[in-house]
Amino acid sequence: QVQLVESGGGLVQPGGSLRLSCAASGFTFSSYAMSWYRQAPGKERELVARTTSAGGITNYADSVKGRFTISRDNAKNTMYLQMNSLKPEDTAVYYCYARREVEWWTTSGYWGQGTQVTVSS
Repeated sequence: QVQLVESGGGLVQPGGSLRLSCAASGFTFSSYAMSWYRQAPGKERELVARTTSAGGITNYADSVKGRFTISRDNAKNTMYLQMNSLKPEDTAVYYCYARREVEWWTTSGYWGQGTQVTVSS
């Protein structure tokens, strides 16, 4: 069965760093584009970063450009989000999302359960 399991969240002070991981299983990871989304209380879920199936192309929300780096290791079926210079407004539940690249519009993709990131003094 398909599983996406996020880890690495926690409490960090402003200016600190965290690295999130998303471990995937139950599908052909290397055929799927992967994304990180986040959702803060009372806010809509928003796209943070995205990477193509081979990791060759990345996209970032303007709010995290220069601070966050998305990457993936297809041999380990794992995606990462390195978060530096964290700000209180980065506080949210972070989710990983997988969606096939071929005929992507025919599928809804897979979601993880999320990991909490809290940036506070």
